[in-house]
Amino acid sequence: MSKERPSERTRGRSSRSPARGITRGRQEAPRRAKRSGGFWPMVGSFFASVFSPRHPMVLLTIVVVMLAVAAAIITGGAIPRTIHKTDVAATTLVDHAGFGVAQVHLSGNARTKPDEIMGGLGIKAGQSIFAINLRTARARLLTLPWVADAEIHRRYPDDISVQIVERVPYARWQTPNGVVLVERKGRVITGDDTNEFGKLPLLIGGGAPEHADGFIEAVAHHRAVAARVKAYQYQSGRRWNLLLDNGVVVKLPETGWDVQIRELDRYIVEDGILETNIREIDLRPTSPYFFVVNRDGTPAKEKKPETGSAI
Repeated sequence: MSKERPSERTRGRSSRSPARGITRGRQEAPRRAKRSGGFWPMVGSFFASVFSPRHPMVLLTIVVVMLAVAAAIITGGAIPRTIHKTDVAATTLVDHAGFGVAQVHLSGNARTKPDEIMGGLGIKAGQSIFAINLRTARARLLTLPWVADAEIHRRYPDDISVQIVERVPYARWQTPNGVVLVERKGRVITGDDTNEFGKLPLLIGGGAPEHADGFIEAVAHHRAVAARVKAYQYQSGRRWNLLLDNGVVVKLPETGWDVQIRELDRYIVEDGILETNIREIDLRPTSPYFFVVNRDGTPAKEKKPETGSAI
Protein backbone atom coordinates (compact mmCIF):
# COMPACT_ATOMS: atom_id res chain seq x y z
CA MET A 1 0.00 0.00 0.00
CA SER A 2 1.46 3.24 -1.08
CA LYS A 3 1.91 6.05 1.40
CA GLU A 4 0.23 9.41 0.83
CA ARG A 5 2.43 12.29 0.27
CA PRO A 6 1.91 15.41 2.16
CA SER A 7 0.16 18.14 0.37
CA GLU A 8 1.87 21.27 -0.62
CA ARG A 9 -0.13 23.26 2.04
CA THR A 10 1.08 21.11 4.84
CA ARG A 11 4.54 20.68 3.55
CA GLY A 12 7.10 22.49 5.60
CA ARG A 13 4.87 22.82 8.64
CA SER A 14 5.98 21.27 11.86
CA SER A 15 3.76 18.61 13.28
CA ARG A 16 4.45 19.75 16.78
CA SER A 17 1.90 21.92 18.61
CA PRO A 18 3.07 25.28 19.87
CA ALA A 19 4.36 25.38 23.41
CA ARG A 20 1.92 26.31 26.10
CA GLY A 21 2.15 29.71 27.77
CA ILE A 22 3.36 31.41 24.69
CA THR A 23 0.87 33.68 22.96
CA ARG A 24 1.19 34.71 19.47
CA GLY A 25 0.79 38.19 18.17
CA ARG A 26 1.87 41.57 19.65
CA GLN A 27 2.70 41.55 23.33
CA GLU A 28 1.45 44.50 25.59
CA ALA A 29 3.89 46.58 27.57
CA PRO A 30 3.80 45.90 31.34
CA ARG A 31 1.56 48.32 33.40
CA ARG A 32 3.03 50.56 36.11
CA ALA A 33 2.44 49.46 39.70
CA LYS A 34 -0.13 51.50 41.61
CA ARG A 35 1.09 53.73 44.40
CA SER A 36 0.28 52.38 47.82
CA GLY A 37 -1.68 54.52 50.33
CA GLY A 38 -3.85 57.63 49.71
CA PHE A 39 -4.55 61.16 50.86
CA TRP A 40 -3.95 60.81 54.61
CA PRO A 41 -0.59 59.09 54.24
CA MET A 42 0.46 61.99 52.05
CA VAL A 43 -0.70 64.47 54.72
CA GLY A 44 1.21 62.52 57.36
CA SER A 45 4.31 62.56 55.26
CA PHE A 46 3.97 66.32 54.79
CA PHE A 47 3.68 67.07 58.50
CA ALA A 48 6.49 64.66 59.26
CA SER A 49 8.71 66.56 56.92
CA VAL A 50 7.58 69.95 58.34
CA PHE A 51 8.10 69.00 61.97
CA SER A 52 11.33 67.28 61.26
CA PRO A 53 14.30 68.39 63.37
CA ARG A 54 15.89 69.42 60.12
CA HIS A 55 13.46 72.40 59.99
CA PRO A 56 13.67 74.02 63.48
CA MET A 57 12.59 77.48 62.33
CA VAL A 58 9.40 76.18 60.76
CA LEU A 59 8.56 74.27 63.93
CA LEU A 60 9.25 77.30 66.13
CA THR A 61 7.08 79.54 63.94
CA ILE A 62 4.12 77.15 64.15
CA VAL A 63 4.40 76.89 67.94
CA VAL A 64 4.49 80.69 68.33
CA VAL A 65 1.41 81.08 66.12
CA MET A 66 -0.51 78.43 68.10
CA LEU A 67 0.34 80.11 71.41
CA ALA A 68 -0.80 83.48 70.08
CA VAL A 69 -4.13 82.04 68.94
CA ALA A 70 -4.70 80.34 72.31
CA ALA A 71 -3.95 83.59 74.18
CA ALA A 72 -6.39 85.49 71.99
CA ILE A 73 -9.15 82.94 72.67
CA ILE A 74 -8.66 83.03 76.44
CA THR A 75 -8.38 86.84 76.58
CA GLY A 76 -11.49 87.27 74.47
CA GLY A 77 -13.55 85.14 76.84
CA ALA A 78 -14.53 82.58 74.26
CA ILE A 79 -13.90 79.65 76.58
CA PRO A 80 -15.99 81.02 79.52
CA ARG A 81 -18.81 81.86 77.11
CA THR A 82 -18.69 78.36 75.71
CA ILE A 83 -18.74 76.83 79.18
CA HIS A 84 -21.65 79.06 80.20
CA LYS A 85 -23.62 78.12 77.12
CA THR A 86 -22.94 74.45 77.81
CA ASP A 87 -24.06 74.84 81.42
CA VAL A 88 -27.27 76.56 80.36
CA ALA A 89 -27.96 73.84 77.83
CA ALA A 90 -27.36 71.13 80.44
CA THR A 91 -29.60 72.89 82.96
CA THR A 92 -32.36 73.23 80.41
CA LEU A 93 -32.05 69.56 79.58
CA VAL A 94 -32.27 68.62 83.28
CA ASP A 95 -35.31 70.87 83.72
CA HIS A 96 -37.07 69.18 80.86
CA ALA A 97 -36.19 65.84 82.44
CA GLY A 98 -38.14 66.81 85.58
CA PHE A 99 -35.30 67.91 87.91
CA GLY A 100 -36.03 71.64 88.04
CA VAL A 101 -36.91 72.94 91.53
CA ALA A 102 -40.69 73.10 91.75
CA GLN A 103 -41.31 73.44 95.53
CA VAL A 104 -39.42 74.45 98.67
CA HIS A 105 -40.76 73.01 101.94
CA LEU A 106 -40.05 75.10 105.06
CA SER A 107 -40.41 74.02 108.69
CA GLY A 108 -39.38 75.33 112.08
CA ASN A 109 -39.47 79.02 111.17
CA ALA A 110 -41.68 80.99 113.56
CA ARG A 111 -39.80 84.32 113.55
CA THR A 112 -37.93 84.02 110.28
CA LYS A 113 -40.01 85.09 107.29
CA PRO A 114 -40.23 82.78 104.26
CA ASP A 115 -38.97 85.59 102.02
CA GLU A 116 -35.81 85.84 104.12
CA ILE A 117 -35.25 82.10 103.86
CA MET A 118 -35.78 82.07 100.10
CA GLY A 119 -33.40 85.00 99.73
CA GLY A 120 -30.81 83.13 101.76
CA LEU A 121 -31.20 79.98 99.70
CA GLY A 122 -30.75 81.89 96.47
CA ILE A 123 -32.88 79.44 94.49
CA LYS A 124 -34.25 80.68 91.18
CA ALA A 125 -37.46 79.46 89.61
CA GLY A 126 -36.89 76.33 87.56
CA GLN A 127 -33.26 76.01 88.67
CA SER A 128 -31.81 72.53 88.46
CA ILE A 129 -31.98 70.68 91.77
CA PHE A 130 -28.41 69.51 91.15
CA ALA A 131 -27.09 73.05 90.66
CA ILE A 132 -27.85 74.12 94.26
CA ASN A 133 -24.83 74.20 96.57
CA LEU A 134 -26.38 73.03 99.85
CA ARG A 135 -23.36 73.98 101.95
CA THR A 136 -23.26 77.54 100.64
CA ALA A 137 -27.03 77.93 101.02
CA ARG A 138 -26.86 76.74 104.63
CA ALA A 139 -24.06 79.19 105.40
CA ARG A 140 -26.21 82.05 104.11
CA LEU A 141 -29.16 80.93 106.23
CA LEU A 142 -26.99 80.94 109.36
CA THR A 143 -26.38 84.66 108.87
CA LEU A 144 -30.08 85.42 109.42
CA PRO A 145 -30.77 86.89 112.90
CA TRP A 146 -33.15 84.23 114.21
CA VAL A 147 -31.56 81.16 112.60
CA ALA A 148 -29.47 79.08 115.01
CA ASP A 149 -29.18 76.04 112.73
CA ALA A 150 -30.51 74.86 109.37
CA GLU A 151 -30.71 71.61 107.43
CA ILE A 152 -31.26 71.52 103.67
CA HIS A 153 -32.03 68.36 101.73
CA ARG A 154 -32.88 67.49 98.14
CA ARG A 155 -36.13 65.59 97.73
CA TYR A 156 -36.07 64.10 94.27
CA PRO A 157 -37.18 64.77 91.72
CA ASP A 158 -37.96 68.47 92.19
CA ASP A 159 -38.33 69.51 95.87
CA ILE A 160 -36.02 71.17 98.41
CA SER A 161 -36.63 70.64 102.14
CA VAL A 162 -35.44 73.29 104.63
CA GLN A 163 -35.66 72.78 108.39
CA ILE A 164 -34.91 75.81 110.57
CA VAL A 165 -33.93 75.84 114.25
CA GLU A 166 -34.50 79.33 115.65
CA ARG A 167 -32.81 81.07 118.54
CA VAL A 168 -34.61 81.37 121.87
CA PRO A 169 -34.59 84.86 123.42
CA TYR A 170 -33.62 84.82 127.08
CA ALA A 171 -33.58 88.50 128.05
CA ARG A 172 -33.67 92.06 126.79
CA TRP A 173 -30.55 94.18 126.93
CA GLN A 174 -30.62 97.96 127.18
CA THR A 175 -27.82 99.39 125.02
CA PRO A 176 -27.00 102.98 124.05
CA ASN A 177 -28.60 102.22 120.67
CA GLY A 178 -31.79 100.71 122.07
CA VAL A 179 -33.11 97.42 123.43
CA VAL A 180 -32.01 94.16 121.82
CA LEU A 181 -32.88 90.52 122.43
CA VAL A 182 -30.15 88.17 123.64
CA GLU A 183 -29.79 84.42 124.09
CA ARG A 184 -29.02 82.69 127.37
CA LYS A 185 -25.30 82.70 126.62
CA GLY A 186 -25.35 86.39 125.76
CA ARG A 187 -25.41 86.36 121.96
CA VAL A 188 -27.42 89.22 120.48
CA ILE A 189 -30.34 88.08 118.32
CA THR A 190 -31.98 91.23 116.98
CA GLY A 191 -33.16 94.70 117.90
CA ASP A 192 -36.35 94.50 115.84
CA ASP A 193 -39.83 93.96 117.28
CA THR A 194 -38.66 93.74 120.91
CA ASN A 195 -41.88 95.20 122.37
CA GLU A 196 -43.65 91.84 122.29
CA PHE A 197 -40.99 90.43 124.61
CA GLY A 198 -41.73 92.82 127.46
CA LYS A 199 -42.00 89.99 130.00
CA LEU A 200 -38.38 88.94 129.53
CA PRO A 201 -35.82 90.19 132.09
CA LEU A 202 -34.28 93.58 131.28
CA LEU A 203 -30.50 93.78 131.52
CA ILE A 204 -28.48 96.97 131.88
CA GLY A 205 -24.74 97.56 131.67
CA GLY A 206 -21.80 96.36 129.62
CA GLY A 207 -21.19 92.63 129.89
CA ALA A 208 -24.59 91.97 131.44
CA PRO A 209 -25.78 89.36 128.88
CA GLU A 210 -22.69 87.18 129.37
CA HIS A 211 -23.07 87.07 133.18
CA ALA A 212 -26.85 87.17 133.64
CA ASP A 213 -27.76 83.50 133.32
CA GLY A 214 -26.88 82.24 136.79
CA PHE A 215 -27.85 85.46 138.54
CA ILE A 216 -31.36 85.64 137.05
CA GLU A 217 -31.94 81.97 137.92
CA ALA A 218 -30.93 82.65 141.54
CA VAL A 219 -33.34 85.60 141.81
CA ALA A 220 -36.16 83.55 140.24
CA HIS A 221 -36.04 81.14 143.18
CA HIS A 222 -37.25 83.94 145.47
CA ARG A 223 -40.70 84.85 144.24
CA ALA A 224 -41.16 88.01 146.30
CA VAL A 225 -37.93 89.54 144.98
CA ALA A 226 -38.44 88.36 141.38
CA ALA A 227 -41.95 89.85 141.30
CA ARG A 228 -40.62 93.33 142.17
CA VAL A 229 -37.50 93.41 139.95
CA LYS A 230 -37.79 95.76 137.00
CA ALA A 231 -34.20 95.49 135.73
CA TYR A 232 -30.92 93.74 136.45
CA GLN A 233 -27.99 96.15 136.34
CA TYR A 234 -24.47 94.84 135.90
CA GLN A 235 -22.38 97.41 137.72
CA SER A 236 -18.74 98.18 136.93
CA GLY A 237 -18.30 94.81 135.22
CA ARG A 238 -18.14 92.95 138.55
CA ARG A 239 -21.40 92.94 140.53
CA TRP A 240 -25.19 93.32 140.29
CA ASN A 241 -27.81 95.83 141.34
CA LEU A 242 -31.51 95.08 141.43
CA LEU A 243 -33.71 97.94 140.22
CA LEU A 244 -37.16 97.39 141.74
CA ASP A 245 -40.50 98.51 140.33
CA ASN A 246 -40.98 101.24 142.97
CA GLY A 247 -37.61 102.86 142.30
CA VAL A 248 -35.69 101.17 145.12
CA VAL A 249 -32.11 100.16 144.27
CA VAL A 250 -30.72 97.01 145.91
CA LYS A 251 -26.92 96.75 145.85
CA LEU A 252 -25.46 93.25 146.01
CA PRO A 253 -21.89 92.07 146.64
CA GLU A 254 -19.64 90.62 143.95
CA THR A 255 -19.88 87.10 145.34
CA GLY A 256 -22.05 85.21 147.78
CA TRP A 257 -25.18 87.14 146.89
CA ASP A 258 -27.42 84.08 147.39
CA VAL A 259 -27.57 84.85 151.11
CA GLN A 260 -28.38 88.53 150.49
CA ILE A 261 -31.18 87.71 148.04
CA ARG A 262 -32.72 85.35 150.58
CA GLU A 263 -32.55 88.04 153.24
CA LEU A 264 -34.13 90.58 150.90
CA ASP A 265 -36.98 88.16 150.21
CA ARG A 266 -37.61 87.86 153.94
CA TYR A 267 -37.59 91.66 154.38
CA ILE A 268 -40.19 92.03 151.66
CA VAL A 269 -42.51 89.24 152.84
CA GLU A 270 -42.22 89.51 156.63
CA ASP A 271 -41.27 93.14 157.23
CA GLY A 272 -42.95 94.84 154.29
CA ILE A 273 -39.80 96.90 153.81
CA LEU A 274 -40.79 98.07 150.34
CA GLU A 275 -43.88 99.78 151.74
CA THR A 276 -41.72 102.29 153.64
CA ASN A 277 -39.89 105.37 152.38
CA ILE A 278 -36.66 103.45 151.64
CA ARG A 279 -35.03 104.32 148.33
CA GLU A 280 -31.85 102.24 148.57
CA ILE A 281 -30.81 98.98 150.22
CA ASP A 282 -27.09 98.23 150.44
CA LEU A 283 -26.52 94.53 151.05
CA ARG A 284 -22.82 94.55 150.20
CA PRO A 285 -21.48 94.57 153.79
CA THR A 286 -21.58 91.26 155.62
CA SER A 287 -23.45 93.00 158.47
CA PRO A 288 -25.13 95.26 159.22
CA TYR A 289 -27.00 96.15 156.05
CA PHE A 290 -27.67 99.77 155.14
CA PHE A 291 -31.09 101.22 154.36
CA VAL A 292 -31.23 104.68 152.80
CA VAL A 293 -34.47 106.63 153.21
CA ASN A 294 -35.77 109.81 151.63
CA ARG A 295 -34.86 112.91 153.63
CA ASP A 296 -38.40 114.26 153.60
CA GLY A 297 -39.82 110.92 154.67
CA THR A 298 -41.96 110.55 151.54
CA PRO A 299 -42.19 107.19 149.76
CA ALA A 300 -39.53 106.47 147.19
CA LYS A 301 -40.43 107.38 143.65
CA GLU A 302 -40.03 104.99 140.78
CA LYS A 303 -36.60 105.32 139.22
CA LYS A 304 -36.30 104.85 135.49
CA PRO A 305 -33.49 102.41 134.61
CA GLU A 306 -30.59 104.17 132.92
CA THR A 307 -27.64 102.67 131.12
CA GLY A 308 -24.32 103.02 132.89
CA SER A 309 -25.59 104.87 135.96
CA ALA A 310 -23.24 104.55 138.91
CA ILE A 311 -25.52 103.35 141.67
